[in-house]
Amino acid sequence: MRRVALFLALVLTLVAPVPAAAQGAVPAYPTKPIRFVVPFPPGGPLDITARAIGQKLTEAWGQPVVVDNRPGAGGSLGAELVAKAPADGYTLLMGAVSTHAINPHLYARVGYDPFRDFVPVALVAEVPNVLVVNPALPVNSVAELVALARAKPGYLNFGSGSTGSTGHLAGELFKSLAGVDMVHIPYKGAAPAMQDLLGGQVQLMFDNLASAAPQVKAGKLRALAVTTAQRSPAMPDLPTVNEAGVKGFDLSTWFGVFVPAGTPPEIVAKLNAGIVAALESKELRERLAAMGAEPRAGNTPAAFAAFVRAENAKYARVVKESGAKVD
Repeated sequence: MRRVALFLALVLTLVAPVPAAAQGAVPAYPTKPIRFVVPFPPGGPLDITARAIGQKLTEAWGQPVVVDNRPGAGGSLGAELVAKAPADGYTLLMGAVSTHAINPHLYARVGYDPFRDFVPVALVAEVPNVLVVNPALPVNSVAELVALARAKPGYLNFGSGSTGSTGHLAGELFKSLAGVDMVHIPYKGAAPAMQDLLGGQVQLMFDNLASAAPQVKAGKLRALAVTTAQRSPAMPDLPTVNEAGVKGFDLSTWFGVFVPAGTPPEIVAKLNAGIVAALESKELRERLAAMGAEPRAGNTPAAFAAFVRAENAKYARVVKESGAKVD
């Protein structure tokens, strides 16, 4: 009987369920507050959107999602902080075209690798830029602008918020694809650039749609085209630059969520599902639309990763051709 009891005990030991920890399973998530790093100052589109998404995740999961603004170096400082954080799903980055496509080529050094150090979770939104001109400039279409630029090389100038900004690189891409020569005038921020455009000190600008739209509606600027591949719902009658004759032109200010490399796939999948659900809410879609942003619900981590690689390659070419560098 003793031998039988020992045998049964051995059998039960062999067939007993293995504890989750022993199986290497991911523990329940989330069980504590999540830090959502925004690498830009409060009040901008990324910050507003991160707070809105964080609120939706807090409501769905019962754990607070706390936004942590870490601005500096065009977003690179905040991105570096997240790249070095534990890969446990409790530190998120609201990354952007600057952090993952432009800065690695623009700056002499960034403290992270946009691919090796991150896992893309979800593309959140894209904000089109709009090509606007001072009404005193005698052009009413992209074709007329190109014709004028070709007739007078170096005559036209365009402003931007800074060297290496999307407004600057949009102008450089336009010059390359249209085969024209225009002079770039960088400013310390988009607001002073816009003021000089309104005053006629610069002639054109590739500005954020949300900030340019009121000036266009007031008749203080003339809009020629949007920079994205598709027309913007905010200005449906305005053609794209590509439609207007500069073939291959496609540029936007986009942002999306990343986590440190090594984050368990199960956590990445849960974050993606939570963010996509948030983006499908009427409240968040209306908030994005008010900023001229177009939500990108329904995307997968793999699709976002492919998008980031394509954007990085595009801006590598544009930055190189422009000669833009920041030490």
